[in-house]
Amino acid sequence: MELAEWDLVRKCQNGDLGAFEELSAKYYRRVFMAVLGVLNHRDDAMDVAQEAFYRAFKSIKRFEGGSSFYTWLYRIAMNLAIDFQRRRKRNGTELTENFDDAMFAQGEMGSDPYREVRDRELGGRLRAAIDGLTPDHKAVIVLRAIEGLSYKDIGRIVGCSEGTVMSRLHYARKKLQEKLGSDL
Repeated sequence: MELAEWDLVRKCQNGDLGAFEELSAKYYRRVFMAVLGVLNHRDDAMDVAQEAFYRAFKSIKRFEGGSSFYTWLYRIAMNLAIDFQRRRKRNGTELTENFDDAMFAQGEMGSDPYREVRDRELGGRLRAAIDGLTPDHKAVIVLRAIEGLSYKDIGRIVGCSEGTVMSRLHYARKKLQEKLGSDL
């Protein structure tokens, strides 16, 4: 863990709310986008991301620094997102939102109309294919493909071995290829 981050964590553990606000400002957008990648619904992702930061704040004193704060926070967020997704499927309510709309609102998409239409169409098909994955497979795809995390970090976040991460990624990619054919 980088020294400045560890100093902020220590300050948080001693009750410094400002230090936690700095950590939150540093990671909120990344946590939100990762959760959005799993849930595919902006309002739900905001709720889950906020809950993740709340839980991190409540349990910061137990954080020992065995991993980076980022990895620890992402594990909290992804576990909440996976649990939320499972509850939503169990209750039969499948809310969807165009992931590209959220990215556009976040300033991630360019302004070329042709590219936007093409990207939206492919993005919609990719989103539909990702939504067809199990929550565990969806989480590893988001963390690897969107966040670019290592197998080791993903394993820490989702609570499994690197081998399991690789297996889940292989299965998820295979399912995506089956659903999308040559579009990727």
